[in-house]
Formats: sequence, C-alpha cells, structure tokens
Amino acid sequence: MTKPLDDITVVEIDSWMAAPSAAAILADLGARVIKIEPLKGDPMRKMGRTPKIEDDIKAHDFQFDVDNRGKESIQLDLTQEAAIEVVHKLCANAEVFLCNLLAKRQEKYRLDPQSLRAVNPGIVHATLTGYGTTGPDAWRPGYDVTAFFGRSGLYDAMREGDDGLVPMARPAQGDHTTGLALVGAILAALRQAEKTGEPQTVETSLYETAVWTQATDYSVTAVDKAPLRKRARHEQLSATANRFPCGDGTWIVFNMPEPFWWPRFCDALGKPEWKEDERFIEARDRYRQMDVLVPMLDEVFLTKSRDEWGKIMDEHGIIWGPVLGLHEVAADPQADAINLFPKISMEDKGQYRTVRIPMKFHDFNALPEKPSPELGANTEQVLTELGYDQARIEQLKALKVI
Repeated sequence: MTKPLDDITVVEIDSWMAAPSAAAILADLGARVIKIEPLKGDPMRKMGRTPKIEDDIKAHDFQFDVDNRGKESIQLDLTQEAAIEVVHKLCANAEVFLCNLLAKRQEKYRLDPQSLRAVNPGIVHATLTGYGTTGPDAWRPGYDVTAFFGRSGLYDAMREGDDGLVPMARPAQGDHTTGLALVGAILAALRQAEKTGEPQTVETSLYETAVWTQATDYSVTAVDKAPLRKRARHEQLSATANRFPCGDGTWIVFNMPEPFWWPRFCDALGKPEWKEDERFIEARDRYRQMDVLVPMLDEVFLTKSRDEWGKIMDEHGIIWGPVLGLHEVAADPQADAINLFPKISMEDKGQYRTVRIPMKFHDFNALPEKPSPELGANTEQVLTELGYDQARIEQLKALKVI
C-alpha cells in the first residue's frame, strides 16, 4: 500500500523522546528513517518500565519502541571526522535532517543548515530544542518536565488553588506534543520546498509548544500580564463544569456551560428540588454558593459508582466523561473500535500492542508495521549502500568510528 512519505528519507540524530517521536510519526507515514546513535546508543534504550508479563516478549524495550518503531539504526562516533563524512553522505540523498542538537553542537559537528546544504542544497533541516535556537536560554538543555510543564506555566496553571501542590506529568506528554508540532512544520517545509525549490529550515521547542497548548489562557494573559487564578473545586465558575468522586473510589468529570444545563443536571442527580432552591436559582447564585454546593454534590455522587452515574447521565443527555486509569483506557471498547492500540509483529516472538499516531487516513494504512531496531542493526547495510566496501567498514570498526 502506497504511503504519502514513501519517497522521503529522513536522517535523524537525537535522543530521548521528543524528536524521536516526530521521526516515528514520519516512519508510520512511510518515510525511511535512519537513526544515527552514539556507540553506546540512545540513552533512552533500557530506561523504560518492564511490563508485568511472563513470556518471551517481556524483554522487548516497549517504551523505546513507541518512539523508534519502523526505523533503521546505525552507530557513529560523531567526534571523528570519518563519522561526519558518513552523515554528510547520508544527507546528500535525504529529504529531511532531523535533530535535537543545540545550535553550538550542530556547528561543532558540521550539522547546521549551512553545512548540510553544502552537500544537499534542498534538504529540510528540522531542529527540536528545549527553549529555541535564539535568546538567552538557547544554550539550555530542556526536558518536558522543565521546559514544557515548568517554564511554560502549565504546572502552575494545573495546581489545585493558589497554594496547591505542583503536579507531576507522566512521561513524554510534552515530548509527544512537541513531536507533533515538529512533524507539522516538516510537512509544511516539504510542501514549500516542492512549490518553490527553496531549502527550508524549521524548528520548534518544548517551551513554545507548551505555550501554544495554553493559547486560550495566554490570549488574555499576554495582554494583561496578570497572574492566573487557580481554582479549587469549590471555587469553580460552574457546578456543571467540575469533577466529583464516586462511590467506588473513581471520579467523574463534567463540562457544561451555565446556565442551560443546571435543570437537566438536577434531574439526572435525582434532585429536582434543587432547581427551585433559592440558593441556586441563577448561575451567579450557584457560583456564590459553590463552597456549599460542591459538598452537596459530592454527597450525591458518592451514592453510586462511576459506571452507574454514567448510564444515568447518558439517559439525561449530560456531557460527562469518566476519569479512567491508564489500564482502563488500554481495555476501553472505544479504544478498540478506533484501533488505538494496534499490534506489531516481532520475528519469532509473536505480537504486541503499541500506540498508534493520532491520525487516520481512509486511503492508506498509517499504522506501525515493524518494531524499533536493535542498536546498530543497520550500520553495515547503510554503509554498503553509501558505497563503502567491506574492507573500509572493518577499518571503521577498528577505529571505533562505527
């Protein structure tokens, strides 16, 4: 089956999860992705959680796999001139160079746009960093916890009230969001290069992508520069846009604007009398009485399980959602219906579930087709394609270039 990027070669020099996730998406869309790793490998290898299973597939590196499936891996020591020569030869026949190297390291290893365009004038040069390639913090390494969640204001905005604890994100949330942003930039750059014949340089960062995810807040905050008020549950603007604990220890969440939904909400809760309660007649009354109303609602929701409430809410046409555990999402019938966790086959080890990219196409299959490569699995094959004979390959091994 033809895929849209099956005529695109991507040369990738990166590590951890953000930039690799972008390259994984390109691979799922059909690109040939050649991942260049240091001799010791991407430090993300063998860093992930081992699944709680007892079969042969347990040893597979699943968390590395999700950001590196479908790629080829070669090992190079970029501190040696012979390795840079290999990279330049790869880039000479590639459409995209993707990296997460800071600007000074790109220049040090002659991987900056100007250097690569000397060998391939039309290559798309894509960079993902923590904070951008200019400005006082361009030199600063960044991870999603520090650059995406911390520096962007997202952690602070997610606190439960002004004095609430700073939350902790799950692994790679900011990385994968930023990876999507870089993919969009790369695809636009390829299209622009196709239209104009001009080379394109694109970049994004964890910091700026995180700010974009909060653009609704920043559309005002960028104007007035006023601190954001963090509202606890009893300080929310609306009782029908809040979350509540259920009787089975789970939670349920609602997002319905006032004032339309209040009467229907009361009926669903089995509290029609609240519609006439003088404390809650108008939306502004309910807001002023929120510290009274939230405990009343908690008491009601604690009488039934989340699933029982869900059926009731559906019967009344209420907009609600379950607060699911990750293990519940992996078993969610809706996830199965949209094939959110497709299977990849491993040679001699059977199949395993992974997570597909958040896009579907009706005319081609964008699902992952093969697992991540073993470290250096394709080094000799790629060098042979570049014209290196076996004697030279053995020499490079002896010199620890590869």
